[in-house]
Amino acid sequence: MIKLIFYGLVVYLIYKLIFELVIPVGKASSQMREKMQQMQDKQNFQQQQSKPAAEPQKASAAKTDKDYIEFEEVKS
Repeated sequence: MIKLIFYGLVVYLIYKLIFELVIPVGKASSQMREKMQQMQDKQNFQQQQSKPAAEPQKASAAKTDKDYIEFEEVKS
């Protein structure tokens, strides 16, 4: 009779461990992976959107470089 109670207690503890710890952790980790993937997709999309806008700025920067005159500082 005591063996039956002991085995029942062990089965109950294993059941609680699986359904209160293992499964919620697995769900949380899968949700985190999905969120990270969404953030990476969003970041990649934003980078793709900003690349065409960066090229005209380089062209205008080249024009301003021609107007720049180098000089040396004179120390007294």
